[in-house]
Amino acid sequence: MAAKRSDAEGKRPQRKDMSPQSSQEPPLSLERIVATAIELLDALGIDGLKMRRLADRLGAGAMSLYWHVDNKDEVFDLALDSVLEYRAPAQGAEARDWRGDVVHMIEDWRASMLRHPWSVSLLPRRSLGPNILIRLELLSKTLSGAGVADADLNVAIWSLWNYVIGATITRASFDLSDDDQAAAQERLTRLCEHYPTIERSRLLLDNDWDGAFRKGLDFLLDGLAPKQ
Repeated sequence: MAAKRSDAEGKRPQRKDMSPQSSQEPPLSLERIVATAIELLDALGIDGLKMRRLADRLGAGAMSLYWHVDNKDEVFDLALDSVLEYRAPAQGAEARDWRGDVVHMIEDWRASMLRHPWSVSLLPRRSLGPNILIRLELLSKTLSGAGVADADLNVAIWSLWNYVIGATITRASFDLSDDDQAAAQERLTRLCEHYPTIERSRLLLDNDWDGAFRKGLDFLLDGLAPKQ
C-alpha cells in the first residue's frame, strides 16, 4: 500500500488565485472543495460524487475545480484523509495505560468511519494521506512503547487494521430493521437442526454492535499484550 503524494495542494500555489469566481459564492478553495465533497459523499455515496455535481454545489464551473485538484481520484483521497483525522482525548481526560490509549485510537477510528460509511470502501484502495499515517505512527509508537517486539509490530498493526475495518463493514452490512432481524432469526430457528449453536446463541438478534466491538478488541489486545 504505497503512499501517494499527500501534499498535492501545496504544488499549485500560484494557480489557486487565478480560478474564476462567482460573485454569489465565497472564494473557491481546496478546503471548500473537500468539505463539499464530504457532504456529497455522506448524502449520495461514492457513486454520487461527480465533478459536475460538486462544481454545481460549490456554485463554480466544473473546470474551476481543476485549478485546485487534478481529478476526482484526488478529491476522494483528500476527502477520505479529512474524515480520518485523529481526535485525541480531551485535555484533562483520565490518564490511560497503553491499552486504554490503543482502545481510544481504535474506537475513534471506527467512529470516524461509521459517521462516513463511504470511507470504509475507499480506505483499502486510496492513498495513505497524512491523517491515516499519523494514526498508524501513533498506534505503532504506543504498541512499541508497551513492549511489543519490532518483529511482531507489523503483525499487530495489520491485525488491528483488519479488525476495525472488518467490524465497520459488518456493522454497515447487517444494519437490519427489527422486523428483518426477527424474520431472519425465525428462519434460523426453523433450521435449528442444521445450525443448533448459532440458533441457540440468538446470533441474528444480537445487535449490541458497540459491545461486541469492544469485547472483540479486548480479545485481540489480550493476545498483543507483552508476556510477563
